[in-house]
Amino acid sequence: MTELRVGVVDVYVVHHTEQGKRVLVLQRAAHGTRCPLAWETVHGRIEAGERPEQAALREVAEETGLTVERLYNVTTQAFYLHSVGVVQLAVVFCAFVAVPLAPTLGPEHGTFAWLDLATARARMSWPREREALDHIAHLFAAGDAGPLEDVLRVL
Repeated sequence: MTELRVGVVDVYVVHHTEQGKRVLVLQRAAHGTRCPLAWETVHGRIEAGERPEQAALREVAEETGLTVERLYNVTTQAFYLHSVGVVQLAVVFCAFVAVPLAPTLGPEHGTFAWLDLATARARMSWPREREALDHIAHLFAAGDAGPLEDVLRVL
């Protein structure tokens, strides 16, 4: 029987400016990693005993070195891992940072860019990442979650 597992987080790191939102996109390294050269968001496993929001904060720190100012839950997205017969559920977050610094990249990423939402959406390799950016554009159009703030804001 196929298992359903809540096992990963996707975290969209966003900086709000007067010109609009800028999203951090990361390009996978060319060698020694899955999906070489694909563009993506911060992504990682939820460790044993960890809640998704804890994993989101940890992954942002590990993959970018950036400090999250505000964290929101956005949605969940399922995808099938055929190699292990598991439907993986990703918990999706939006992490706002005060300053769009250059991230400290780990070995799995080769480069990064801070892009406006439309450009980031076009650059992302996975369709589910483009869908998540649509949610973020809608939910945080005013810079916060407005009337949904009490339900979506984690930190």
